[in-house]
Amino acid sequence: MQEILRRQFGALPEREIASLPQKLANPFKYRFRTILFVAEGLRRQVQGFALLNHAPDLDFCYLDFISVRPGATAGGTGGALYGRVRDEGRLLETIGIFMECLPDDPRLCRDLALVKQNRARLRFYERYGTRPVINTAYETPLKPGEDCPPYLLFDDLGSAKPLGRETVQRIVYAILTRKYGKTCPPGYIDMVVDSFHDDPTRLRPPRYLKTEPVRVQPIKSLEKLIALVVNEGHDIHHVRERGYVEAPVRIPTILKGIAPTGLFDRMPARHFPERHIKAVHDRDFVEYLKKVCSRIEPGKSVYPYVFPIRNTARPPKDLLVRAGYYCIDTFTPLNRNAYLAARGAVDCALTAASQLLEGYRLAYALVRPPGHHAESRVFGGFCYFNSSAIAADFLSRLGRVAVLDIDYHHGNGTQEIFYKRADVFTLSIHGHPSFAYPLFLRLCRRAGRRCGAWLQSQLPQDGRVGRPWLQ
Repeated sequence: MQEILRRQFGALPEREIASLPQKLANPFKYRFRTILFVAEGLRRQVQGFALLNHAPDLDFCYLDFISVRPGATAGGTGGALYGRVRDEGRLLETIGIFMECLPDDPRLCRDLALVKQNRARLRFYERYGTRPVINTAYETPLKPGEDCPPYLLFDDLGSAKPLGRETVQRIVYAILTRKYGKTCPPGYIDMVVDSFHDDPTRLRPPRYLKTEPVRVQPIKSLEKLIALVVNEGHDIHHVRERGYVEAPVRIPTILKGIAPTGLFDRMPARHFPERHIKAVHDRDFVEYLKKVCSRIEPGKSVYPYVFPIRNTARPPKDLLVRAGYYCIDTFTPLNRNAYLAARGAVDCALTAASQLLEGYRLAYALVRPPGHHAESRVFGGFCYFNSSAIAADFLSRLGRVAVLDIDYHHGNGTQEIFYKRADVFTLSIHGHPSFAYPLFLRLCRRAGRRCGAWLQSQLPQDGRVGRPWLQ
């Protein structure tokens, strides 16, 4: 973005270009919330960008820059960017978007080649009903004799609502002080603000187009969609025996429910290396699960029935008997497809997590078998690999992660995996383990006491609210 600014806006001071990262990171310093929109080509090359400043205190937006990369074929990039900017202005429920554009009047701009370019820009904006504000001193140069002072343009985003004089005066004062406060000579800002006399404020009549402004449809932007990744091969793991309640019908039922919302952008899962699984799960456990599942006869299931309560150091040599060494219950079977289905669920979770790095704000991995009961070296509760924990570990390389588990059952696996790690915070809201699976809470008694003491200190002290919750 900074390179485009340097090449397209040669007169722009380097200090302003260099301040772009700070504007994005610290809106309080610049008194604008800066939003950067980037248009990319098929090969991920930046084609253009728009830099929008939002002033929530006055409910307006100011379009600071919009530009296409030099040498790139526009191909509608500018229109797509401006359409996205307008969409954002509407979503933020602002009065409209203000911006500056160099004049198309030779009396204000002596460079005729530049005048020609300015006319093209103003023609572009006029298509959307965006036109210069007239009958003001906004075009007054900062220094006498300076050439090409900018017009102030306004886009009402199709609302057709009149712009009151006092409202626009407050907005113009904010624009000039926040953007040009250090460069304006004494008295300049007050002079410009006081020059707004029309109420409502008037815009220049259309000069280039005689038709109605185009109606722009909202842009289907990544950050407004939810990336959806479905474990397409989930139904290979369908167990019809011994009360196996985690059934394939769950997936199509959920898809049927969410389809009408139009919020989801479905995409195929990518295949990820096994090292992501082994970063969370014990290597021997992963290898065991892969090996034992490949050796079970198709259509058959094996259930753990011997558990090493006293001796966990010596796993049985027989692979099928060893199931109890790696399991926490007697009703989660091993079969030929258990590993493959769990592996597919992991790929879906990692694909969804990676989409957060591609521009999506939200991603949903719809998978089965589930994963939150699988600990670092055991499976159970119909869970084989902890796909959400693997996704959290994947994202933890980029920053701190929080896992909120809202399943009715305790997310014992996720808790155990991250219990001693400070980079991933886990919170499970679940039924009491005295009657809800997995029935035994691990490693949490001490933490529970600390949390209980803190919660009790935050709740009313009459005991009627705090105690039932803490119990």
